[in-house]
Amino acid sequence: MAEIELKTAPADFRFPTTNQSRHCFTRYIEFHRCVAAKGEEAGDCDKFAKYYRSLCPGEWIEKWNEQRETGTFPGPL
Repeated sequence: MAEIELKTAPADFRFPTTNQSRHCFTRYIEFHRCVAAKGEEAGDCDKFAKYYRSLCPGEWIEKWNEQRETGTFPGPL
């Protein structure tokens, strides 16, 4: 996988507080929905990948990836 430059996600009016947990989760879901709709190679999805990778702790991402693989992910993909 190509090296991705991480930048802070832009401000989102849906998440006005300093607790960014929900923002992280939403961006993770948006990325995987985008990939499902447009395919793995779609450049349109890169921004969502950058956003969730800059917002989410690595442990959460690993856990969610495992849950998606086993079909137990709690979010709407």
